[in-house]
Amino acid sequence: MTSPDPLLSRFDPLPRILAFDDFDRGICGWTQLVGNYEDSLDSMLPGYAQHTSPMLSSLSHWDAGSHGSMDGTYALKLATRPVKGARTASLKRLTFRHAGPIRVEFYATFKPEATEMRLSETDVRSVGFLFDLQSGDQTTNGERVMPHLRFLNAQDGEHIQKWQYKDRTTSVVPLGTENKTVSHDHLMNEDWIDLAGGAQKLCYNEIPTKVNWHYFRFDFDLAEMKALAFQCNDRHFDVSGFAPIRMKAMRNLWCMLNFAAFVETDTDKRAFLYLDSVCLSGAL
Repeated sequence: MTSPDPLLSRFDPLPRILAFDDFDRGICGWTQLVGNYEDSLDSMLPGYAQHTSPMLSSLSHWDAGSHGSMDGTYALKLATRPVKGARTASLKRLTFRHAGPIRVEFYATFKPEATEMRLSETDVRSVGFLFDLQSGDQTTNGERVMPHLRFLNAQDGEHIQKWQYKDRTTSVVPLGTENKTVSHDHLMNEDWIDLAGGAQKLCYNEIPTKVNWHYFRFDFDLAEMKALAFQCNDRHFDVSGFAPIRMKAMRNLWCMLNFAAFVETDTDKRAFLYLDSVCLSGAL
């Protein structure tokens, strides 16, 4: 049924489409990843306090006007602050009705802010995505599970270009005085593990204002809470050794199905991640 639709035919969804976000239609429920807090905003962990809100963008630039999105005008833009090591993250918050296979597919591109007349191909540190999941409330030994993947583009000016995952997070710390809210910074730059065979060279065009769109796909089983497949452009990666972050279920996050994207800068200039469209689908 998707093949006659030019917007959906670029994807290979599972039988039920749970969400299809084309940002020419608006922001589609995406929001800033705000850190937890209680009593005061000052209780938010610093890693989250630096995050900014996503925005709709026509990919304007100084030398030729606007790129536009892949097939329209607007993409969702994530922009870091102009400080080396800064990151930002945005997400869509959902819950699931069936614990089975899910698939997320999206088209995206990334670049630094074009403040210099040089290629700047090592100015973006990384771009990545994650699911934040929790089993249903009737599950025995419920878990919160967080599969993370990032493309480490550069570190301290060195062009690296490889995929990594994360199987641990920082310590969970209580916030406030009511014993209801906790937080942990699962996007810290530490503890990333190289994905087996994960080296990949992506398309990065010849001047800092040009972009090329990339295809990403990640499959995950909500029943067994394990990765099934990962693809970027023409590459299919082995996820048999992939491990997500796992922790004890939290008391108010049952059936959570959040999907997030993030970007980090490696220099004192803003790094941008643009999402053209996102398709989340499930087996039933």
